[in-house]
Amino acid sequence: MSILVRNIRMPIDADVSDAFDSARRTAGAGMSCAARVYLKSVDARHEAPVFVYTVELDDVENENAVVKKANNPDVVIRPRRDFALQNGTSAMTDRPVVCGFGPAGMFAALILARYGLRPIVIERGGELQKRISDVDLMWKAGILDSESNVQFGEGGAGTFSDGKLTTRINDPLCEFVLGELVRCGAPEEILSAAHPHIGTDRLRTVVCNMRRSITELGGEVLFNRRLDDVSIKNGALEAVTVNGGSFACRSLLLCIGHSARDTYAMLMRRGITMEPKPFSIGVRAEHLQADIDKSMYGKYAGHAALPPAEYRLSWRNADRACYTFCMCPGGTVVCAASEEGGLAVNGMSCFARDGINANSAVVVSVEPGDFGGAGPLAGVEFQRRWERAAFAAAGGKYAAPVQTFGSFIDRIGGKDTLGSVRPSYTGETRFCDLHGCLPDFVCSMIAGGMERFSRKVSCFSKADTLFTGIETRTSAPLRILRGEDRQSVSAAGIYPCGEGAGYAGGIMSAAVDGIKTAARLVELYAPF
Repeated sequence: MSILVRNIRMPIDADVSDAFDSARRTAGAGMSCAARVYLKSVDARHEAPVFVYTVELDDVENENAVVKKANNPDVVIRPRRDFALQNGTSAMTDRPVVCGFGPAGMFAALILARYGLRPIVIERGGELQKRISDVDLMWKAGILDSESNVQFGEGGAGTFSDGKLTTRINDPLCEFVLGELVRCGAPEEILSAAHPHIGTDRLRTVVCNMRRSITELGGEVLFNRRLDDVSIKNGALEAVTVNGGSFACRSLLLCIGHSARDTYAMLMRRGITMEPKPFSIGVRAEHLQADIDKSMYGKYAGHAALPPAEYRLSWRNADRACYTFCMCPGGTVVCAASEEGGLAVNGMSCFARDGINANSAVVVSVEPGDFGGAGPLAGVEFQRRWERAAFAAAGGKYAAPVQTFGSFIDRIGGKDTLGSVRPSYTGETRFCDLHGCLPDFVCSMIAGGMERFSRKVSCFSKADTLFTGIETRTSAPLRILRGEDRQSVSAAGIYPCGEGAGYAGGIMSAAVDGIKTAARLVELYAPF
């Protein structure tokens, strides 16, 4: 074990060694013990921003006595946590199948392969380089491949994102996930950053290295393979149909992602129990990154030691929430459509986050009662309805409807003009009144939220803030019900997992859910 010393506040010009010395003095651990940055964040709430460190002290003699003597709530023991499993003894009759190669699927397959279960991964989209070409064609020419796009393909939706690794879950496995990502090529700083990110550019290398690790351990990763059907007999899975061909399968990990709408429909036909769940929809809001920096850092904006400023904002009105989501400093707004005739957008940035604009989703919570339909797929149809409205409003070809905030408030989209913020969207844009692309209650909440957000980030509700529509894929619109054994409540052998099954939200929580689901199989079965 080691000692963590939290809340070490240092000027942004200070050397990290000063933080280490401060931690040693606070703990009373002696100035010769080893130290490293365990966590680092920026506190910009006051006139002068400061770095806030949590420092890990190692090689401390009698750690418990040191912590007791310090008598400080910021000086605590950090126990060592090694992730290890023990294989079960039952023999598997068929190799497990992992459906989907996003974060949940990648980490599930890695664990299965590492413990000798030789998984077969099926991914409906293409391998990375082919997928990049398919996405580029959509962004430049408006030609969508419904099987290989921003939502489907190697790495999942996160491959075309900021690669954010922030999470609200407090699980020891998060540290394991970060370590595996670094092993596969992610920058080491994600191990200590308060808001870690990899960036689209570096995430691609990580994804390919993860796949290589799985195959070297005896797994297979098969692309352009869509799960068409499942065969259930006597309450248990017995086979799957992939690209029209069936084969025996008694363990299927469903890591399908939140946009696999046809798979949801197939599962419903096969009697798999699902329920609608809340999610959120809204717009992407763009500002100049320099304005965000100035709003957050004041006169220190542009300081070489400070990263591009970030924010996380929320406002609740009665039972409805408006909040920012997936903020991309120095990023780009991208077309994230996966169905013909429907438009969805998302945010993306590279590791350097050095683009001119900052963007984030400004979204409003929607509940099953808002869907206007019944059954588990009502949320899917709600998303689809508004995505089609946005597609039509911008004239098709996956052009995006845009509107300045000033025009949005005045409802004069057709007479709009750009200010200092120019659209970063990956395709063409068209001025529209976004009130026609979103429910009235969403528009009303966005208007109220923007005004309140500007109280914390002063530039937020400037008239030339640019909205791009629409953001609908914030999370899965349904949940595939599972029991404590992580199997579907309807069919033994089917393991709903990750964000698409309704049990995660983002790269980290999806990866952790994938690990825990794979662990269930490892603990049951002997290696092949």
